[in-house]
Amino acid sequence: MEFGNRVVKRIIRLARRFGYARLLCLFILFAAVGLRIWDPEPIQELRVRIFDTYQVIRPRETSQRPVVIIDIDEKSLAKLGQWPWPRTRLADMVNRLTDLGAAAIAFDIVFAEPDRLSPNLAADTFRDIDESVRNHLRSLPSNDEVFAQAIRKGPVVLGESGLPYPVQQAQLNLPLTGLATLGGDPQPFLINFPGLLRNIPILEEAAPGRGLFTIRTERDGIVRRVPMIMIAQDNLMPSLTFEMLRVVTKADTILVKSDNAGVKSVGVPGFEIPTDRNGQLWVYFAKHDNARYVSALDLLEGRVGPDVIAQRLVLVGTSAVGLLDVKTTPLDPVMPGVEVHAQVLEAALTGQVLSQPNYAIGAELLAAILFSLAIIVLAPILSPLALLVFGAAVVALLVGTSWYLFVYERLLIDFTFPLVASTAVYLTLVYSSYVSEQRQRRRIRSAFSQYLSPALVEQLAQSPEKLKLGGEERDMTIMFSDVRGFTSISESYKHDPQGLTSLMNRFLTPLTNAILDRKGTIDKYMGDAIMAFWNAPLDDTGHEINACEAALDMLDRIESLNAERAREAEADGKAFIPLNVGIGLNTGTCVVGNMGSNLRFDYSVLGDSVNLASRLEGQSKSYGVPIIAGSRTALAAKDKFAILELDFITVKGKKEPEVVYAIVGREDMASSTGFQRIRNLSIEMLARYRSQDWDGALLAIEKVRAADETHRFKSLYDLYAERVRAFQQSPPPADWDGVFALTTK
Repeated sequence: MEFGNRVVKRIIRLARRFGYARLLCLFILFAAVGLRIWDPEPIQELRVRIFDTYQVIRPRETSQRPVVIIDIDEKSLAKLGQWPWPRTRLADMVNRLTDLGAAAIAFDIVFAEPDRLSPNLAADTFRDIDESVRNHLRSLPSNDEVFAQAIRKGPVVLGESGLPYPVQQAQLNLPLTGLATLGGDPQPFLINFPGLLRNIPILEEAAPGRGLFTIRTERDGIVRRVPMIMIAQDNLMPSLTFEMLRVVTKADTILVKSDNAGVKSVGVPGFEIPTDRNGQLWVYFAKHDNARYVSALDLLEGRVGPDVIAQRLVLVGTSAVGLLDVKTTPLDPVMPGVEVHAQVLEAALTGQVLSQPNYAIGAELLAAILFSLAIIVLAPILSPLALLVFGAAVVALLVGTSWYLFVYERLLIDFTFPLVASTAVYLTLVYSSYVSEQRQRRRIRSAFSQYLSPALVEQLAQSPEKLKLGGEERDMTIMFSDVRGFTSISESYKHDPQGLTSLMNRFLTPLTNAILDRKGTIDKYMGDAIMAFWNAPLDDTGHEINACEAALDMLDRIESLNAERAREAEADGKAFIPLNVGIGLNTGTCVVGNMGSNLRFDYSVLGDSVNLASRLEGQSKSYGVPIIAGSRTALAAKDKFAILELDFITVKGKKEPEVVYAIVGREDMASSTGFQRIRNLSIEMLARYRSQDWDGALLAIEKVRAADETHRFKSLYDLYAERVRAFQQSPPPADWDGVFALTTK
């Protein structure tokens, strides 16, 4: 009990020495930090209102017009009739835009039901017509078929809509758009719609692209952010505008960069769009301008030329009030929804994209803490007037920095939170200064000098990039190597784990040296496997050749190691199990850099080319060759090495076929008569195999077997002989192009 009383008294003495006002300021600061992390809706609304004010003061300038809106306006409805129009008319519109050279055409409309004006449907609604006429109408193609045919001819993106409830969907055969992620899984952060309203199947399957045009307003009904990528009924979906960029760039993969705080950006080749943590783009609005619009009537009646449409992105939507597609933006109380999408595209294509990066909250918290602590520290040593001047300087610095970042860097950094937090601390201290004694203030200053660490905070403020992950795209050659039959080798050491460790070290050391001697970088060791890459972090213009040299060096060193181990086994009277490796090489564009988590990361590489290299290594046993290379690696090194074409394949997990090759030796072997004969006969065998000349293929296999006196490629030609016999029993389709789909990794 007495000990507890002493502790309480000591705490009270420390509090008095520190100063109750300063304790209150720290409490206010911590409460403010907690409030910002919680970020309730009133705090959010205050922040976005400031960003609205910025746009009102300085709206985006529109010196370029890369986007055109085909407007289903009041004039068009008055002349051509009420909406919905027959889809044959929309087909005419698409054909006209395609002929005029539109780069992409997107519909801010969903066609969820068949056209009721199609001849085959209308035939049953007419009365008192001849049965022959009725049958003729039924025989005509539907309006949807006509529209789908027009869509197939042009770069058309169909709009879809997210719904608050799931709906039953037809099974569609749609091409898959790949998703590459950097920094973690973005899906937990994305906006999720329980349902997805699609277009009718015939249109969906005809379109090169599909994207969501759904726009969610803020709590006050204003549109400020538009999702670039989202989830709708368990489907990962791009927005209508982002899908247009993907279709224009002909990209088949979307790259999403994220970190622990959420999504950072989405991109396709040529475009990287910064987003908020939920994958939404902050729209930098320009003022409404009728110059963006072209009447649908003028287009259909031929009054629009290629100078208006050619090489532009075209959005088809409506400004007609009766169709109820209007939004409120920071600049305009009434803006057609299609123009919101147009402004998103304009901003992206002209490089005027706003961004509120994931580190914004950290910057705001850091500013609030630094300025609040600075006020707390300086209050004891400044006069009231000097403290007032300092407070005014803090306000000017916060507002000025936020405005500067908006105008010149297109960054949305909120000054209201650090301003409110530091102002609350400032007012508390100003009030306390009138009731506190100078001696108490000196004690408080002394106490703070013991507890604060300004040097550390300054370091974090000046170098926040040290806490971030990141990477860069490079053209690289990737290697995977693995020991064949390592399980059997491990079993022979089950009573001698130290011996297995020693063997692994003897095995990995020469292979590692072979890679490093040829300018390679070891990415990681995975048990008995090695992953390495070339052309990062240092540039290597001959990375394909160096990778092939390293692979052959590895085989040479393994051969030397096996000879040494064989002698040791013979001397010890033990069984000898040789070590054999399989190696996969592939060249392509990868992302390389610091990857992992904010707590631990490695310099590593990822990308589709990496996956293919791994798959090729796994097939070296099937083809009976130790080194398999992708086409880019082999073609870059074809003048330096003996290269033998193996197959035209699709590996498991990929749809695009790849010609793969065996790297079997260096230049001296390539120029030898024996190898040239094997290569020529192998080419003949592959030609007959791919032309489905099965008897000729078997004859060619026997010829190349005879030429292969060392039986080096026995497994390869056994494999083809087995395939040919299987195809003789069960021939492939008539349109078979020679691609063989591998079923194992």
